[in-house]
Amino acid sequence: MTRFTVFMLALLPALLIGTVQVQAAELVASVDRSRLNTGETVELTLESSDVTQFGKPDLTPLEPAFEVRGTRQVNQLTTLNDGNQATTRWIITLLPRQNGSVEIPPLQLGDVQSQPLTVQVLESENQDSPKKLSPVFLEASLDQPSVYVQAQAILTLRIYHSVSLYDDSSLTPLQIPDARIEALGDSRTYEKDINGLRHGVIEMRYAIYPQHSGELTIPAQVFSATLVDAQPAQEADGQAPKSGKMMRVASAEIMLNVKAKPASYPTDAAWLPARRISLSENWNPDPEHAQVGDSLTRSLTLKVEGLASSQLPPLPATDVNGLRRYPDQAVLGNENTERGLVGSREEREALVPTRSGEIELPAVDVIWWNTFEDHLEHTSLPAQTLQVANNPSLVVDTPASTPQVMAGDSETLWWWKLSTLILACTTLLGFGLWWRARWQPAILRAAQTGPSPRTVLDDLKRACQANDSHATRQALDAWARQQPETLADMAARFVPLSDALDGLNGALYSETGQHWQGDDLWRAIRAIPIAERVHDPVGDSGLPPLYPK
Repeated sequence: MTRFTVFMLALLPALLIGTVQVQAAELVASVDRSRLNTGETVELTLESSDVTQFGKPDLTPLEPAFEVRGTRQVNQLTTLNDGNQATTRWIITLLPRQNGSVEIPPLQLGDVQSQPLTVQVLESENQDSPKKLSPVFLEASLDQPSVYVQAQAILTLRIYHSVSLYDDSSLTPLQIPDARIEALGDSRTYEKDINGLRHGVIEMRYAIYPQHSGELTIPAQVFSATLVDAQPAQEADGQAPKSGKMMRVASAEIMLNVKAKPASYPTDAAWLPARRISLSENWNPDPEHAQVGDSLTRSLTLKVEGLASSQLPPLPATDVNGLRRYPDQAVLGNENTERGLVGSREEREALVPTRSGEIELPAVDVIWWNTFEDHLEHTSLPAQTLQVANNPSLVVDTPASTPQVMAGDSETLWWWKLSTLILACTTLLGFGLWWRARWQPAILRAAQTGPSPRTVLDDLKRACQANDSHATRQALDAWARQQPETLADMAARFVPLSDALDGLNGALYSETGQHWQGDDLWRAIRAIPIAERVHDPVGDSGLPPLYPK
């Protein structure tokens, strides 16, 4: 390792630290709005993430073009990926001294400098009517007196107050029948001088889309709030201030003329009234080197100024012979601007070439109505040709000898036939076994073991004829175990057998057992009538039936 390499390795951490500091040491400037009227203030925000900077920016360059109304500092600590990031914001309220295009010059903070910005200050009418000199008043205005059906009209509500208000203020919700309403961002707060009197302003903007032609009435909006009463000088000795006064103010109704769709607009095209439309496409990867089987992602993006994304129609699909198409779900988005909503619709589709050669992609044409210039327009992407090459990885080598190919195919086919035949035979065998098994009883009686019924009956006969009570009892038990019913059941339904059994039991458990005669028992056994077969729901196995009724 050379000395130069060691020196560069030692210098690398310092270079990295310096790079991080350069990236962090920046001052970003932004404004809450870029268009305002005469006498209105604008908020300039300077943001820095450099924790080594102290103090505040130098605001001296602002004095020629702006009056600095106030400055406040906000420190924020954010935790990201187990790390802390500190940011400092300076929010500066500025009042432009002139109309037209006014530049906010770069501001210095230590060694860093912000970028310049430009705001448009529009000349407004003199607001000196008695109503607008009241402590609180509400103003409603439209950006245009008439629009086409389903086109955008921007309603601006401004609440002016020259006195302080409590936090209990409220505004009636904007509800318009036969119209879609979209709020354009959060409310804004700024200041405005009216006849030399400073007013606080609360501004709300809405995008209104009428759904039917004709006259559309925008109802009056009602604002209510409690005023903070100023404490009189004679009561400044510590006494409690007077209670606040509730104020209710309303705006005037506004009529909006809604024009029908022009008769010259094509009937088979989706109605798109907008100020501006842009259509773009993007490919990933580049289609100039496309091969058969490659996946090409084509993204078509439509941006429309003056419509919400939900109003944008689907773009034409790329249905071309030689391309397999796999569409993705459309991505919708809305952006709030000074001129209202800008809706966007992005459609992605994967295109896979199935053949080589030239594949023609048709032009993508979007028909829309230009509401700014009031005429029909077309925005389109030109047709293009894809040059698709063969893919070497998809080419299969063909054997030189055709008979060998046929022999190989024949052998493979023979194995398939054999396996299919074996599978068919096993399937038939399994079906036959199942058919035989379904007719067999669910539980088979166990095979009988021990002596045969004839032998047991002969043993019982000999014991009875020999008048041997003990041998008769043993032979009787062996015979009863082979019968379909118990000895007690047979005695219960045949009285002679019951009497004979009583005699046998008496002989077994008394002193007169040696005088017992077995002829009555043998005759009773021979004369037992055959019992009617009764189906016991429990069965011989002692288990409940499989399918109870």
